[in-house]
Amino acid sequence: MTGSPQERPYRAGFACFVGRPNAGKSTLTNAIVGQKIAITSNKPQTTRHVIRAVLHRPDSQLVLVDTPGLHRPRTLLGERLNDLVRQTWSEVDVIGLCIPADEPVGRGDRFISGELAELKATVLAVVTKTDLVDRQRLAEQLLAVSQLGEFADVVPVSAVSGHQIDTLVDVMTGYLPASPQLYPDDMLTDDPEQVLVAELIREAALEGVRDELPHSIAVVVEEMIPEGQLMRIYADVYVERPSQKAIVIGHRGSRLKEVGTTARRQIEELLGTRVYLDLHVRVAKDWQRDPKQLRKLGF
Repeated sequence: MTGSPQERPYRAGFACFVGRPNAGKSTLTNAIVGQKIAITSNKPQTTRHVIRAVLHRPDSQLVLVDTPGLHRPRTLLGERLNDLVRQTWSEVDVIGLCIPADEPVGRGDRFISGELAELKATVLAVVTKTDLVDRQRLAEQLLAVSQLGEFADVVPVSAVSGHQIDTLVDVMTGYLPASPQLYPDDMLTDDPEQVLVAELIREAALEGVRDELPHSIAVVVEEMIPEGQLMRIYADVYVERPSQKAIVIGHRGSRLKEVGTTARRQIEELLGTRVYLDLHVRVAKDWQRDPKQLRKLGF
C-alpha cells in the first residue's frame, strides 16, 4: 500500500529544461506529455515561444515551460530570446539541464551550468539521447556531467525510446512544492491555438531548407475561421530576403505545397478537425534586427 493522501501532499509547480541548442529539450517535453506540443526539428534554435505543457498525475501536476536554447546572441532577436530564457529560469521550481550523451561536455554546458548555480530552483542534470551510445560511453558521460556542478540528481533518459522518462518525471515532481492544482484537468497547454498552429507551420517550413534559413523564418497566423467541420487558416510565412522567399516557395511552388501538406496534417491532428490552409510567403526585410518588425511578428 502506498501512503495515505495525508502523508503524501499534492505537489504542483513549474519546471523547465535548459541546455544549449539541440540538446533534446523539446523532444523530451513531447515525450513526457505524450503529445506534440513543442516543435522539434534537427535545426538548432527552433523554439521561440514559451510553451507550457501540463502533465496531470493523481498526486501532482507538473507544468513544463519550454524555453529557447541559450546561446551567444548575434542579433536583437537573439538577445530577446536570451532575456526570455533567464526570466523563465527565475520563475520555475525545478530546472533540468539537458546534456546529450553522444557529445562531449563543452564550453556551452559549463557556461549554462554556471548561470544556473545562481538560482534558487532545484537543478537536475538530464543526460539525453542515451539510445545513441553504449553503456561504457554513458557511464563516462554521467561522470563528466556530475563534475559540472552541484546537481540534486543526474538522470539519463532517451526521449526516442522512452527509457527512464517516467523516472525523470518522478524525480522532478518530488522536488515540486506542496500546492493545490494549478490548471484544470483537461488542460494540456495554456498557449493559444494560434501560436501552436504557427509553430507547426514553421516547423514544416524548416524541414529540408538549407542551413542559412532557420532563423530567418517567422510565421504569423492571420485568421482561423471555423466553418462547420472545417477550420480555415490563413497564415503568412515571413523571410528576410527575396532569395529566401524563392527557396521557401521552391520550383513552381513545389516546396510551399509540401510545407502546406505537412503542416495541414499536423494541424488537423492538433485541432481534431479538417483544415483548409492558405499560406503566403512575404519578405520583411532584415526583420530580426528591426524592433518594429519584431513586435509585429510577436517577439
